[in-house]
Order: sequence, then structure tokens, then C-alpha cells
Amino acid sequence: MRKLLVPFDGSACALRALQYAITMVKEGFAGDLELLHVGDPVPLGVHGMMTHDQIQQREADEAGRVLKPARDVLDQAGISYQCRLRIGTAATEIVRHAQECACAGIVMGSRGMGPVAGLMVGSVATRVISSAEVPVTVVK
Repeated sequence: MRKLLVPFDGSACALRALQYAITMVKEGFAGDLELLHVGDPVPLGVHGMMTHDQIQQREADEAGRVLKPARDVLDQAGISYQCRLRIGTAATEIVRHAQECACAGIVMGSRGMGPVAGLMVGSVATRVISSAEVPVTVVK
């Protein structure tokens, strides 16, 4: 069955992309959903004061908080999914995850909640489109 990757950062665009992916599953264009959150690496100054377990717990807590609205929507829609977490540069990790997990496509929002989202509209989406080896659907 075709697996779709839905990167999710908590933004309104990401939520609209998730709704679109749900429609694709319900209409039989896809079977499985991978919900992915790409977290920022822990800053070096903080990193030195935390144990490896504390860093992993912090990253898991953040991913859980960000993914909760998406999980709620998917649960309400009755769609099965897997939640994934990667740490690093968003576009790089999205493309890498799609490739490693044999995703048939990526459905993502056109703009996210990055630090300069208003200035560099769609920079992550643009980089994913240019790097991914699978079809990318960008939802406004």
C-alpha cells in the first residue's frame, strides 16, 4: 500500500496538508500515513548541561506537544498512522525520511512556523520539492 509522509510543525498550513492527506487516504489514493516532526537540535550551550536521556526526553516532549493536534484529527477521522521524530534541518530530514521509509509521496504545507517564515515563504517546501525523489504535494 502507498505510504504518504506528512511533515507537521503545528502550523495552519501543515494542518490543511494533513486534511488533504486524510482525503487521499479516504479516497484510496494512499494507505498509510507517516506523521513526521522535525525538531531543532538542542543548542550547544544547553546541550552541555543535559544528559543524553534528558535531551531525548526534551525532544520527545516537544514532538508530542506539536503532533497532538494532528494526532487528534487523525484519530477522529479513523485513519491509521505512525508518528516519527527526526532532529536536524527540516528539508533535509523530510527528504531523508521519505527515502529511508519508502514513502510514495510527501504532502506538506506551503509555509510553516520556522523563525523567518514570513520572510522566506515556503523555503522548506521549495527545498523539499527540489531534493525529493518522490512526488511532493504542497497545500496552501
